Amino acid sequence: MAVSLGINPITWTNDDMPELGGHIPLDTCLAETRTAGYAGIELGGKFPRQADLLRPIMARHRLELVSGWYSAHLCRRSVAEEEAAFASHLDLLVAMGCKVMVFAEGHGSTDGDPSAPLSRRPVLADDAWPGFCAKLDAVAAHLRRRRIRLAFHHHMGTVVQTEAEIDRLMANTSGDVGLLLDTGHLVFAGGDPVSVARRHGARIVHVHCKDVRANVAKEVVAGDRSFLRAVLDGIFTVPGDGSIDFAAVLCELAPFRYDGWLVVEAEQDPAKAHPLTYARMGFENLKRAAETAGFAIRPRQG
Repeated sequence: MAVSLGINPITWTNDDMPELGGHIPLDTCLAETRTAGYAGIELGGKFPRQADLLRPIMARHRLELVSGWYSAHLCRRSVAEEEAAFASHLDLLVAMGCKVMVFAEGHGSTDGDPSAPLSRRPVLADDAWPGFCAKLDAVAAHLRRRRIRLAFHHHMGTVVQTEAEIDRLMANTSGDVGLLLDTGHLVFAGGDPVSVARRHGARIVHVHCKDVRANVAKEVVAGDRSFLRAVLDGIFTVPGDGSIDFAAVLCELAPFRYDGWLVVEAEQDPAKAHPLTYARMGFENLKRAAETAGFAIRPRQG
């Protein structure tokens, strides 16, 4: 039973807030990803989106492309419109050998609005859930035909944020719809990643490992601040530097023989949280937690 350890480039540069690490070159990000010990990295805004351009860059740094974020609008688009919108993104993931697509519902999302308080996030009406889930099933089946799993990302500021909404999504979609477990977003939303991993481990196809500074989370929720304000205030950090017990979460995945990626994803200000230092810290702590849970770590390229 083995997993691969990856990282998201948001450790170095934040696509939603270019002032955070916008000056850091892609080559620095990739070189330090390799130095810190990771086998792969997810897509970010500085990556070329053509496989013939991206493949030699990744090969030079001896890294795999893990996956890439896609923000859908299934609440207002048809399945055909959504599939057309992500066609080039899907082609890139397939060409690069990725196994999952990170898929979030972005319609009405407040996560990218620095002025939007947490309480203003969109909520799906009861009568909207069946249609949304049916469309999600259709998109997931389309991805499976391309040998890619849909990894649905519950996310702060979106229509699937809470533990109850995750449960509802899982109960009303087919097995084609995989779940991306994001530890940080779930704790921020007041949920329990250990409990969710226990209930939905058979559907979890991707894991984002971010830790939460509990004192900051308490202040952010009490003050009804925006998601981006919370990031600037330091709510997230790498595994082992916050309040989440990652070994306990991963122990719940072990019985399901999880064999995908564990991805360190901790959006912080690189001027305050030195990227290579935190990347190394996240790698060592996550590796230790995974091994404690009984997972072996797959060797990386070269």
